[in-house]
Amino acid sequence: MLKKIIQLFILIAGGTIGYLYVPDMLKLIGLESPSWFVSPYVGVVLGAIILFLSTFWFVDYIVDFLRWVEETLVKAPVADLLFGSIGLTIGLIIAFLINIPLQDIQIQLVSQVIPIFLTVILGYLGFQVGFKRRNEFVSLLATSRKDKRKQNEDDNTEDYADIKPKILDTSVIIDGRIADICQTKFLEGTVIIPQFVLEELQHIADSSDVLKRNRGRRGLDVLNRMQKEIAVGVQIYEGDFEEVHEVDSKLVKLAKKLSGILVTNDFNLNKVCEFQNVEVLNINDLANAVKPVVLPGEELNVHVIKDGKEDKQGVAYLDDGTMIVVEEGRDYIGKTIEVLVTSVLQTSAGRMIFAKPKLLEKAL
Repeated sequence: MLKKIIQLFILIAGGTIGYLYVPDMLKLIGLESPSWFVSPYVGVVLGAIILFLSTFWFVDYIVDFLRWVEETLVKAPVADLLFGSIGLTIGLIIAFLINIPLQDIQIQLVSQVIPIFLTVILGYLGFQVGFKRRNEFVSLLATSRKDKRKQNEDDNTEDYADIKPKILDTSVIIDGRIADICQTKFLEGTVIIPQFVLEELQHIADSSDVLKRNRGRRGLDVLNRMQKEIAVGVQIYEGDFEEVHEVDSKLVKLAKKLSGILVTNDFNLNKVCEFQNVEVLNINDLANAVKPVVLPGEELNVHVIKDGKEDKQGVAYLDDGTMIVVEEGRDYIGKTIEVLVTSVLQTSAGRMIFAKPKLLEKAL
């Protein structure tokens, strides 16, 4: 369809050119008879045929170029197109205003060539400024909206603009607990989902590995639940850091840029954020904080299910998944025994309890 439209345009353009110039050209080269031969209508036919035949081979290249432009525009984020178009429009308006006094100058170079040059340059510069500074314009608009909302709020109400945005990484989305935390209103402020995190999540959901595919789909389901069922502000950040390839590094740069807080349950990313002075909320830290407190000397009933890494160790688990390392517990694998807690080790990676069989304590 597109190819036929371009061919029709070429025919119309050729006919128009033929109508305007072919009769004069025929007279110029002396072909004035018969008189009907120099008619404008004959020029329409000749111009259309000549231009169509001369550009027939070029039509496929035009179609391919237009399709490439179409695909590029469709894939481009809406914010990029909007601010790029606004910048282009402003640049063309400025060029038009500058070119008005230049038309009165009698020098052909100034009145005809320079206006074209200024239009192209200012239009290009306007588009580039609008495209590359789009994030700053968005932040400026967001700030103005927050300031207006602040004026309408009661003096005793906490200013929402002071609450830092929460940036989610891929691991915490796949984990799924973030939706429940938002539902309980323990997480305040706007929740930001970076576009590059969505792309990584979609890549995981399209994986050939069944486990990865299920994890990716669960992450997408969590985002849909947060957006539709939970009263929390979810925004998509469409910007990217093309010079950075690792998603974790992009998240750290985004947190710095937006002065936000990174939400994760990745232990290594947690350490990187602390090293680079980026605020971070670790879901595992929250989970550990709400677990029942276990103190050294307490008695627990546990079921030893496997041996530990060290000699004669056994491993058991509490109902919340906390690992219990039972010294001298290898002989009790498959049994439920009473143990005495000796120490508790708690980190961002989780909590580990060390214990020993109560029967062994009595024997001593």
